[in-house]
Amino acid sequence: MIQELGVQAFMNIASHIIFMIITWQVLQAVRLDEIFKKNRIFEARVVTIFLTIAIGSTVSHFFIDLIHWTQQILYLF
Repeated sequence: MIQELGVQAFMNIASHIIFMIITWQVLQAVRLDEIFKKNRIFEARVVTIFLTIAIGSTVSHFFIDLIHWTQQILYLF
C-alpha cells in the first residue's frame, strides 16, 4: 500500500514534468513576444513560464484522472 503511493507520486511528478516540457516546446513556436510592447522580453518570458505551468499541469491532471478512472471501471462489474 505504501509502496503503491510512492509509485503513484513518482508517476504524477514525471507526468507533470513531461507535459510541462512538451508545453514549453509548443509555446516556443508561438511568438508571444510580439504581443508585448518593445523591450518587454522579461515579461514575455514570465508569461510563457506561467502558461507552461498552467497548461502542462492541466493536461497532466487530465491524463492522470483518465488513468485512475479507467482503473476504477473494473469495480463496475
